[in-house]
Amino acid sequence: MKQDKFLTGILIGIGVLILLALGLFFTRQDKRDYLADTTPDGVVHNYVLAVLNRDYQKAYGYLADLEHKPTYEEFRQSFFNGMVNPGDVGVDIGAVEINQDEAVVTLAVYYSNTDPFSSRYASEDRALLVQQNGGWKLNSMPYNFWDYSWYQEIVK
Repeated sequence: MKQDKFLTGILIGIGVLILLALGLFFTRQDKRDYLADTTPDGVVHNYVLAVLNRDYQKAYGYLADLEHKPTYEEFRQSFFNGMVNPGDVGVDIGAVEINQDEAVVTLAVYYSNTDPFSSRYASEDRALLVQQNGGWKLNSMPYNFWDYSWYQEIVK
């Protein structure tokens, strides 16, 4: 009889934990909102968010108008062909260095492992921006968010 009460208590405790976990899962809010794109780090944040949301038109708007800029269709095709693949990558935006009309934004890019016993790992990278028409535009981002054929002269 005493074991039945103990077992019942454990099962009730497990049930409460499951309900609590489900409640937290369904009520948490994903707070990924666009920021003002008046600063280099705001532009990088908005570009990454647009790429993750598959809003390619918005993401394309953050590219600098420089020589050999890809067309919108070339930009979009890079994602569909797997040349740009954000996949399971996370980004933390770090320090911003502004030098007149150029800016460098330091990024920590987090990669997840497929091995269940390993944790994610990070690498430090940079986003390069130029100031155009009073705003900041990207001319380079880390792999996973950028196709390195963009802004390259196509040799025929």
